[in-house]
Amino acid sequence: RQQSLAMQLLKLVLNCLNFDFIGNSADESADDLCTVQIPTNWRTIFLEPETLDLFFDLYHSLPPMLSQLALSCLVQFASTRRSLFSNPERAKYLGNLIKGVKQILENPQGLSDPGNYHEFCRFLARLKTNYQLGELVMVKDYPEVIQLIANFTITSLQHWEFAPNSVHYLLILWQRMVASVPFVKTAEPHLLDTYAPEITKAYITSRLECVPVVIRDGLEDPLDDTATVFQQLEQLCTVSRCEYEKTCSLLVQLFDQNAQNYQKLLHSSSRNPLEITVQEGCLAWLVYFVGTFVGGRLTYTSTDEHDAMDGELSCRVFQLISLMDAQLPQCSNEKVELAILWFLDQFRKTYVGDQLQHTSKVYARMSEVLGITDDNHVLETFMTKIVTNLKYWGRCEPVISRTLQFLNDLSADYSLTPATYSLLKKLVKIEAVKFMLQNHTSKHFPFLGVSDNYSLSDLRCRTVFYTALTRLLMVDLGEDEDEFENFMLPLTVSFESVTQIFNSSFEQEEAKRMLIGLARDLRGIAFALNTKTSYTMLFDWIYPAYISVLQRAVELWYREPACTTPILKLMAEFMQNRSQRLNFDVSSPNGILLFREASKMICTYGNQILSLGTLSKDQVYPLKLKGISICYSALKSALCGNYVSFGVFKLYGDNHFDNVLQAFVKMLLSVSHSDLLQYRKLSQSYYPLLECLTQDHMSFITSLEPRVLIYILTSISEGLTAVDTIVSSSCCASLDYIVTYLFKHLAKEGKKTLRCREISQDGQRLLHFMQQNPEVLQQMMSILMNTIIFEDCRNQWSVSRPLLGLILLNEKYFSELRATLVTSQPDNKHEALDQCFRNLMEGVEQNLLVKNRDR
Repeated sequence: RQQSLAMQLLKLVLNCLNFDFIGNSADESADDLCTVQIPTNWRTIFLEPETLDLFFDLYHSLPPMLSQLALSCLVQFASTRRSLFSNPERAKYLGNLIKGVKQILENPQGLSDPGNYHEFCRFLARLKTNYQLGELVMVKDYPEVIQLIANFTITSLQHWEFAPNSVHYLLILWQRMVASVPFVKTAEPHLLDTYAPEITKAYITSRLECVPVVIRDGLEDPLDDTATVFQQLEQLCTVSRCEYEKTCSLLVQLFDQNAQNYQKLLHSSSRNPLEITVQEGCLAWLVYFVGTFVGGRLTYTSTDEHDAMDGELSCRVFQLISLMDAQLPQCSNEKVELAILWFLDQFRKTYVGDQLQHTSKVYARMSEVLGITDDNHVLETFMTKIVTNLKYWGRCEPVISRTLQFLNDLSADYSLTPATYSLLKKLVKIEAVKFMLQNHTSKHFPFLGVSDNYSLSDLRCRTVFYTALTRLLMVDLGEDEDEFENFMLPLTVSFESVTQIFNSSFEQEEAKRMLIGLARDLRGIAFALNTKTSYTMLFDWIYPAYISVLQRAVELWYREPACTTPILKLMAEFMQNRSQRLNFDVSSPNGILLFREASKMICTYGNQILSLGTLSKDQVYPLKLKGISICYSALKSALCGNYVSFGVFKLYGDNHFDNVLQAFVKMLLSVSHSDLLQYRKLSQSYYPLLECLTQDHMSFITSLEPRVLIYILTSISEGLTAVDTIVSSSCCASLDYIVTYLFKHLAKEGKKTLRCREISQDGQRLLHFMQQNPEVLQQMMSILMNTIIFEDCRNQWSVSRPLLGLILLNEKYFSELRATLVTSQPDNKHEALDQCFRNLMEGVEQNLLVKNRDR
């Protein structure tokens, strides 16, 4: 009974300390809210040393289940806001916390419980978050305590299989301690130069020691959990830079030792595969460490000596790359390859392309050993490595996708800065790049093949490949149409093959795979063409011959999202007027032709997909809703892209525009309101599309049948309270356009001139509908008012836009709602809320919407 009571009391204390006193926490699950805003009138409790002593005593005397709660309370005590104390009081409070840490580490039996261990690690991290290093070193017990914490951390790291989530907090502690060293002004020694290298060494050696155990016992490999590894390496890189010489000499020694052993094993006659795998596992870790430490270079603390050490380390990885590539395709190790790509990316960020790096000492050692004298040579090495990987690793999706990501980062949009443009200029001169631009076929790069050996999802990486390749092509392309045709030749050949297959016996599977690949390739190319000239070249290449092939494919394989999704995404990319690239010449009908093709495809897909009938819950998104959401995105891009005059269609009796709007309605009515909001991609394409329609095409909205209007208005009403601000803001905008349209129509009604009467038939219909269904707008006004008054409204400006129109159209209901809201409050708040309502409408003229909206 006593234990039960103690548990409830500790939970009560913890909940009090966890309370969000000033309402600044949006996400209560996040652990980075490290300051507890304790109310000032609790100060006396916190000033009494007995308060902290009590919780440390509880930790020592209670069984693990309860002592863990006592530690959780101490985590919050350690996070008390600084302003609660004066300086001497804060120093004394910190002294008591440190004294408690010392007691726990001197009697560490309780920490063998995982719950206690985890909370204690959080406690240590919070100490550094809330107290500066300068304050910590002033505490009397600091030298003993920092030594105890270092030993505790080293022991924790050596038990690599135990509690990786807790180790995260220990590494945070050391990362923040070391990061603070340059800012410490006190004379007291911080001793981090003694312990930080030991922490780094413990991490490195423990990870190398885990490799043979993992491989021989078939355990879960820590390297497979890349998210955790990268997070820990990021923390470690700061720690490693403290006394960097020690870290580097350790790494050099370990790297040489492992590389020599590896070479011996490769050349030995017996070639024990298990031993080789162990050695490769160690090398993978070592390459990750080198990448991490090179990537951790800080401009303001780095010296020439440090750069020279980076050069020493980098040499070894570049030598390993040559060694590994020489064995391809017979022997290969995926983990080593992924580590090498991580290293190359870190080296790129630190030492390539930046103006400051040309004189860097990193190249001194590399030119002696490898003949790499500057970043031009490094870029050549990068590109050779990329081409090698794309040639030999075609069957390994992780390596191919990471290689392509690296290529993509290298070719990043050159319009951003002169530095990236000059980097691309250098890249384009490299032989390996010229080779890729001229030979992007499956003969040279097997991952571009369409044989049955590849699963369809493996073809996804082709988009990234072609985006990067097209960026490189664009550097010197200018208006050279012949060069563009040459570049497109492999795709032209593939399209011609597909056309022949369609016209002859028709091998379904082969044609399907080729088309999926082509759609992904073309989407990558279209994504990278951001100028009017280059985009027009692509349009002329694809229209009309090859677009009809894509139309036919959607018609035939509408049941197979693996095929339709890439084609629809390609069409959506084509419709994007990014950087005004769809700004065709005055005499060109291309904008309208492009829209007609998109309209055909959306109508074909929409009509076919609705013929599937009712689908099960697990099939509805992949088979239907995903495609609908892509169609809506494409339509939105066309409507907002400003390159089609939609009045032309009606003028010349062309029904493509009407058809696509009807397809939009049919698809919409087949989706339930709950699905609209439940599937994020669908809601993020439908609501912005609706915003476009209400802004520019109200005549279409007013022509809809009452049941469709009800559906659309209900979807707006439900979207107003969506958590996703894209959705709620679009709903507010759509509602604002509808309300403004109604209001303007009413204003014209009042004038009653002959001309106005003829104009306003569309408005008449909508007004009549709203008079039949007044509750629709009233409910929306109620939702908006409740959101503003009672909720944490994240998009206040958007919410305010439709409000005035709603009030002016429903003045009677507004008065009732106001009265209800006021009376729902406690008596002492009636007057205040009533005053807020008076302030809201102060100086607003009844019949002027636009003029008063900003008030």
